[in-house]
Amino acid sequence: MGASGADVSDAAAGDPTSPQSSPGEAAVPEGLVSAVVELVHTGPVMLGAYTLAELTAVDAIVDFLEARPSDEVLAEAVRSLSARQLLVTGGDGRQVQVRGDLGIAVAFQQRARMVLDARATGTAPGEPWRTLLIPQPENIFLVVRIDALGVHELGLFQADKTFDDLIDWLPKGDLADAEAHEDTTAVLSSSSRAALVTVTKYTAEGSAETAGSSSDLVLARHDDQLHVYGRSPDNPATLIPRQMDGKSVRDTLTDLLT
Repeated sequence: MGASGADVSDAAAGDPTSPQSSPGEAAVPEGLVSAVVELVHTGPVMLGAYTLAELTAVDAIVDFLEARPSDEVLAEAVRSLSARQLLVTGGDGRQVQVRGDLGIAVAFQQRARMVLDARATGTAPGEPWRTLLIPQPENIFLVVRIDALGVHELGLFQADKTFDDLIDWLPKGDLADAEAHEDTTAVLSSSSRAALVTVTKYTAEGSAETAGSSSDLVLARHDDQLHVYGRSPDNPATLIPRQMDGKSVRDTLTDLLT
């Protein structure tokens, strides 16, 4: 779907598949979501790559995940999007339209109420250091992969494929025994690869999201073993070894998203 494929206005609907709108959300053309979902079930749908400022300019990311770029940077992003005809003035002169693949990303992001945010250390050049999974009701994910240059690559994928890629990207190894006396700091500092995975539920008013409850999982590969940590119930600032109870990392992450 190119730049002429979908127009999404900045005033919108409570029902994300409806062309009717309420202030602050994107009004989505009727049938757009169902058509894209059908396409995703035949294979991945790539939605292009954008900077943080470009995504922020059209509210295509959840607000609480990133610091807001400066007004000067946002103004330059608006000019860049306008020059590429991805952001145009609406017919009434009061609204703007987000077009093409970026418009599709806006539509799918604004209908979600949960995000999985995974950040990894020890990544290789050209490999993303951060991945966002934004689940959709149709068993698919809007996926955002972020590299060291701050380029945000967006796509829509089926859930099974998404989790396969996520697990392959996260630290791997034979599960280490969860020992209460383990020196967590020493393991993390000497690990060859580590990751923080946070699942956050949020509410939204218009296009503004407010973070609610969240759960964390920390993974660290050390001496070919995978150490798994969670936050202490008594002191959330402290990490403690997590009992997996026979579950895999994939099963645990799936549970966090339910």
